[in-house]
Amino acid sequence: MSEVQTSTRAASRINGPAIGNFARQYGVLIIIAALLIGLSFASENFFTARNLLNILNQSAPLAIIACALTLVIIGGGFDLSTGAIFGVASVTAGWLAVNVDPYLAIVAGPVIGIALGGINGVIITGFGVHSFLVTLATSLVYRGVAILVTGGALIPVRIPEFAWLGRERIGMVNVAVIVMIVFMVLMTFLLNHTTFGRKVFAVGGNEEAAILSGIRTRLIKIMTFCLSGGAAGLAGVISVSRISMAEPQAGAGMELEAIAAVILGGTSIMGGSGAVWRSVSGVLLIALIGNGFNILNVNPFFKDLTTGVIIVIAVALAASASRR
Repeated sequence: MSEVQTSTRAASRINGPAIGNFARQYGVLIIIAALLIGLSFASENFFTARNLLNILNQSAPLAIIACALTLVIIGGGFDLSTGAIFGVASVTAGWLAVNVDPYLAIVAGPVIGIALGGINGVIITGFGVHSFLVTLATSLVYRGVAILVTGGALIPVRIPEFAWLGRERIGMVNVAVIVMIVFMVLMTFLLNHTTFGRKVFAVGGNEEAAILSGIRTRLIKIMTFCLSGGAAGLAGVISVSRISMAEPQAGAGMELEAIAAVILGGTSIMGGSGAVWRSVSGVLLIALIGNGFNILNVNPFFKDLTTGVIIVIAVALAASASRR
């Protein structure tokens, strides 16, 4: 074999994995850029400051949930209860805003979410049951609690002291978007620049090794579920503040959208790797697809089809990476 052939094969062995890794790391950003360019040419109403800021505002609650859910999944867990926690926090905050105090309602939503997320974590670690099964069960329980709080009725919340969180703007930017950005930065710092974050990666990467190294894996898991629940509670308060209405079925299906966004962003469903910014990118990708299809008046079926195909590709890339 000639030296040229040998060097060519060596280069292909080096470049192949490098290209695949680059695609997994930044593929979602490449797709977002392609969508921005394509939709800008397809509709003059798409690439405007008003529409782009509206996309960010509409995506804020889901992005907040996806940020915290990223830590759960990196830590080797799974949370199917975020949509139900969103619903409980929504109706509780709405009831408190109308009957007690609007500022207390804003604080109570995330606190309730942290408590419900903590219950998930305690059950999962205490009984050794897989998080998928536990959170599936608790989502049904929490949804029932939301119905009990309201008796199945809607709660109108037309209080200016409460509505500012979802409706007020600073300049052209909604307060909800600013809250989302701050939360994303906090979760990024917590994951990448603290001892807790390093432990989350360790637990998700190899739990047995983490235990042997002295990490309190149960506590780490409980804390990730508390963060996930708190994020769902905050998102619920923002949503009620925006639409001035609390309903027990709010957030139905949101957990699946959040999981899809995290997977689209490239976080491994096997745990041990991922990034918060990628999950937010996944949320924006889903939002761009929906917004673009609405502007172009395309059949909603094709929107779901497109999103599904992209998720399948993302999962395939993640699976190929884990096999290596």
